[in-house]
Amino acid sequence: MRDSTTSKEKVLKKIRAALIQKSTREIGDVDKESDVFTSSEEPLEIQFAQNFSAVNGKFVFCENEKEFVENFDFIAKDHNWKNIFCLEPAIKGLLKKGNIPFSDQETDFSATDIGITLCECLVARTGSVMITSKQASGRRLPAYSNYHIVVAYTSQLVYNIKDALKFVRDKYGSQMPSMISTITGPSRTSDIEKTLVQGAHGPMEIFVFLIDDIPVMES
Repeated sequence: MRDSTTSKEKVLKKIRAALIQKSTREIGDVDKESDVFTSSEEPLEIQFAQNFSAVNGKFVFCENEKEFVENFDFIAKDHNWKNIFCLEPAIKGLLKKGNIPFSDQETDFSATDIGITLCECLVARTGSVMITSKQASGRRLPAYSNYHIVVAYTSQLVYNIKDALKFVRDKYGSQMPSMISTITGPSRTSDIEKTLVQGAHGPMEIFVFLIDDIPVMES
């Protein structure tokens, strides 16, 4: 008599038996705190710059806010950027000091090409930017403009996502944002004929201007 049991049936029998028979082995405590990734000796700003650049982000380091204004003005003119939109009060003040034209009017939003926002923090290990709905820019601006410009400070650098979430929890306490998201490089997809397209679902380029706001300790 021919054995009619298929390989699939044999596998299913083993699975059913394993589910019925409970293991007597005790499961020890799971270490949820230790980092599973090998840490780097490089400063966080160097790690972020390397990982952010690796996902096609554009990184610009600024020693102070004055240098940010100068660098942004130069890049904006070099790229012929028009229709700059910004809702962040702190950044608007810097743009005004540098005589850089921009709009913060809702009527100009649909024509926005360059969107400037702040962020909650920068994740060095993944080169990601964490944003939330609590920011003045809200949910729309980071995703709407063709070029997303992020202004951040060195005091906002953290190592990994866990640290970033703690950063946000410590900042907002019980009033947590309704939306927390991370941006890792420009929007991209390969759904269209398996060809990688950048900017398909959001900004085609993302710039991070990192301003140093941590004073150097004198020896």
